[in-house]
Amino acid sequence: MWKIFVILGAINAALAVGLGAFGAHGLEGRVTDRLMEVYQTGVQYHVMHALGLLAIGLVAAYAGESALLAWAGWVMFAGIVIFSGSLYTMTFTGMSWLGAITPIGGMAFIISWILLVVHVIKA
Repeated sequence: MWKIFVILGAINAALAVGLGAFGAHGLEGRVTDRLMEVYQTGVQYHVMHALGLLAIGLVAAYAGESALLAWAGWVMFAGIVIFSGSLYTMTFTGMSWLGAITPIGGMAFIISWILLVVHVIKA
């Protein structure tokens, strides 16, 4: 399991860097300033939680795998898809109603970090 989260973390980190570069160079002047801020927020949280996936994978490799860590990893990955994905989609489509979905991803992030803490306390 630990390899899966290290791989997912690394892939998501690379994806976030690419999306950040695309936003800085490809979206400038093509979307409103507000949508550019939305996009940048998506990239920022994408990077942070890609590193979180790496951390979960490394904790699992070091301290041992557990169901809590597996849940933490998958919930964090879901958070990236829902949180950052909704912000990216909102930027490209202008569908502002997607902002109602974004907090679900934020809650997934919070839950995944709490699961990581619980695992470490129990280890």
